[in-house]
Amino acid sequence: MTTTEPFELPVRVYYEDTDAQGVVYYANYFCFMERARTEWLEAMGVDHITMMNEDNRILVVTEAHAKFLIPARLGDSLIVTASLSRLGRATFEIEQNIFRDSIERELLIRGGVTAAYLTADTMKPKRIPRTFFEEDPS
Repeated sequence: MTTTEPFELPVRVYYEDTDAQGVVYYANYFCFMERARTEWLEAMGVDHITMMNEDNRILVVTEAHAKFLIPARLGDSLIVTASLSRLGRATFEIEQNIFRDSIERELLIRGGVTAAYLTADTMKPKRIPRTFFEEDPS
């Protein structure tokens, strides 16, 4: 995997994800995107627990956006993607999309987040390590 290829996480829509009409509640799309970001970073070797407990560093979302194109419904199988779109000194942007997992792979949500790399105890920005977005060699 490289940072130019979007990471993909399959997600199934459960009853708990929907409103009374069986449509995914809007805030739950952000939960799906968070899961994909976490799995993507861990697939590249970023261990959030070690980063926080041993390195005294954390990642925080500073901005999130979504364009809701087509609703997902109870029972749908989705594909949630994550890919690096911009890397700054202490922040980075992640493009995220949610598709209905079907033959035509219908785009449901177009979105993303900006995240900051901080020192945990002071909450001050820290330069992102050069190797942060490289493949995990294992």
